[in-house]
Amino acid sequence: MIGLRRLPAMDLGRFPDTWRRFDVTVRDLPLALLLVAMSFVPAFHGAGTRIGEMATRPFDALAALVVLLECLPLTVRRRWPGVCLALVSLGFAADQMRGYHLVAGTALPFALLSAGAYLERHRRVAMAAGTVLYVGFAVGLNRVGANERADEYVTFYLALALIWGVGAWLRSTRAAEAERRLRVAEATRTAERTRIARELHDVVTHHVTAMVVQAEAARYLVAVPDRLDETLSTVTDTGRRAITDLRHLLDLLNPDHGTGGTGGPGRVPSAGDMDALVEQTRRAGQPVEFTKVGEAAVAAGSAESVAYRVVQEALTNVLKYAHGSRAAVQVRYGEKEITVEVGNDGSGSRAAAVGGGGRGLTGLSERVAALGGEFSADPRPGGGFVVRARIPSGSAS
Repeated sequence: MIGLRRLPAMDLGRFPDTWRRFDVTVRDLPLALLLVAMSFVPAFHGAGTRIGEMATRPFDALAALVVLLECLPLTVRRRWPGVCLALVSLGFAADQMRGYHLVAGTALPFALLSAGAYLERHRRVAMAAGTVLYVGFAVGLNRVGANERADEYVTFYLALALIWGVGAWLRSTRAAEAERRLRVAEATRTAERTRIARELHDVVTHHVTAMVVQAEAARYLVAVPDRLDETLSTVTDTGRRAITDLRHLLDLLNPDHGTGGTGGPGRVPSAGDMDALVEQTRRAGQPVEFTKVGEAAVAAGSAESVAYRVVQEALTNVLKYAHGSRAAVQVRYGEKEITVEVGNDGSGSRAAAVGGGGRGLTGLSERVAALGGEFSADPRPGGGFVVRARIPSGSAS
């Protein structure tokens, strides 16, 4: 008894992708072969395009050569559209003047459409030369007995011109789409560079400011070994935290990031890390009162990260410009938004830390606005500064 093996099923879903990986000449070959095959079918002899009243000539050896001349150039209609159009037009002229009226004449519209869509150079020269040659073709065809009226030639010419125009429209549409994709790609790259620059600013400025403040305080603790050791330990911990955060940001620049490579996903700070952030600021010698009302929503998404950055930047500015002043942080979680307020009374002194030009606050304003929220950073009437942000948290974008 003969057993039948079960053949593996073809993955038809992958066929379009596999087909697109072939060279364009391979992909255009089936159309050329189809027209050749149809032209050799006896039932289709004389069923092609007919210009004039010439009698149909029987299919012979020369007709076979005309079929090949008209159809085979379609395999290069996208690679060499000018060559394709010239050869197909020559074959079409021979077809009509000999009176074969072959189905292969259908290749002319395809060649003309492809030339309009893919011809890159000398397009006007090609149109002018085609017009002159068409006039010569019409005159020659009438001399061999076509007896076609002038208005019929004009109508056929206009049909050919329309086909060229459709190809030109496809070409312009393709160019516009390519330009649009280029603009989108450039805008995406710019946005990504801006985002990474903001993250680097937030991480470096906060940690380095805290380290500078702590190192400055250590100069006055030489006579108190216990406090000096505690301060230096804090500097060390802050440096390690900065290195960890920078490593996560650099992971985002790894080409394998997010593709299963070694890059791994970068860590995104959240509002849940604020306790550690406030404690780090306190260890830098900055008194901070922290109040948290409510709980973060499960789908807070980017709002948590932005809220964290608001608090981080505000506390960094307090360390730089009002070190030692009393600061207060209030974070309130609502059903659809997170409200953040960070203020100080301005009683401290400006630390000998790295300066800034307001880039951090500007970046925060843009981040909050991108989520549809509101942001403000204003001096208090009695002294000090207050930063407020209302951040919608309805989506995980």
